[in-house]
Amino acid sequence: MTTLIAVLGDFHIPTRAYEIPPIISSFIRDRKPEIILCTGDLVEGYVLDYLKELADEVKVVEGNMDRIRLPRSHILNVENLKIGLIHGHQVFPRGNIHKLTQLATRMKVDVLISGHTHNPFIKCVNNRGCRILLLNPGSATGVWSGSGGSMIPSFMLLRVDQDKITVSLYEKYDTLKLSRVMRFEF
Repeated sequence: MTTLIAVLGDFHIPTRAYEIPPIISSFIRDRKPEIILCTGDLVEGYVLDYLKELADEVKVVEGNMDRIRLPRSHILNVENLKIGLIHGHQVFPRGNIHKLTQLATRMKVDVLISGHTHNPFIKCVNNRGCRILLLNPGSATGVWSGSGGSMIPSFMLLRVDQDKITVSLYEKYDTLKLSRVMRFEF
């Protein structure tokens, strides 16, 4: 069985953006993911309500700009993989791969999803013989962050099949573009 997961975050609605770009919302809705994983910085609770319309299960962590109470981290088992979810403000400097790897090791996860940088990345690291996948979906609205950010709306779709994961990174330019696809096996 394959589990489809949409990964997005760093919306900053309504402080830096008015809405999730409709092309992104429609794309996710049409794919019918089983789970949405959100790295936080929704800012307002109605954004969470909207995400709940796109998938049956939504897991969200608190970002440093959120005005709603959410958990600081979350760990879930999907197929044969253990996935950790954080906002990313727990490490400094923002997006530091070494510190994210240490945090993933402490959390005992195969995959650690974080945000906060507003720059998407896919990094596979080895740590003491353990392979850890670090993912950052960027900002779903493409807004600026304290360290700049890509300014391009982005998100990820994950297909998890037992101990295999396919990561698809999408970015919105004039249209929605599949920017990168990577497959990993644990």
